[in-house]
Amino acid sequence: MARPRDDSITEAVVDATRQLCGEIGYRNLTMEALAARAGTTKPAIRRRWPSLRHVVVDAMTRDNVSMAVPDTGSTRSDLIVLVEELRVSMGDVMLGRILPALVVDLSDDGDLRRRFLDSVWRPRRERADRILRRGVERGELRADLDFELAQDLLAATVIYRFLFAHADLDPALSEHIVDYVLRGIAAGPTESS
Repeated sequence: MARPRDDSITEAVVDATRQLCGEIGYRNLTMEALAARAGTTKPAIRRRWPSLRHVVVDAMTRDNVSMAVPDTGSTRSDLIVLVEELRVSMGDVMLGRILPALVVDLSDDGDLRRRFLDSVWRPRRERADRILRRGVERGELRADLDFELAQDLLAATVIYRFLFAHADLDPALSEHIVDYVLRGIAAGPTESS
């Protein structure tokens, strides 16, 4: 009979992953360093995760447990809150410091990529979807809105600027993005009446 898995090891490895990614970055993370920091062994880690990138994706999924949907009474304001949260999160260790290298690693692992998208990005997209649908219901956004495309438009500039660092991610950017996107998706005078 196999002995039960010790959840404290799992938590120690996840915590160590977050710490080490913040200190040395994802690209420099090794199983040896992770095991040493977590106070466990490489075999104990490998029994729980098939690869280092699986450990990192698992650690990243822990951040999306509860994300409330903003409801300020204005679709514009709600979208600004959402885009600003994304902009700020790019400075977070688990998203900002890991994302560029992890995207490359996920390109050849479809299952892990789907898990990453489902656990890290889908909650953000679901929040955006609820705000956009509420905006349509309020008559603030066009009735024929392509929700998927609108979500992509709202997030793409932040992610692109973060990944390529060709322009700043200053605080005014979130409002600027939302205002530009709203020019294309806002309800026209005849749609809102």
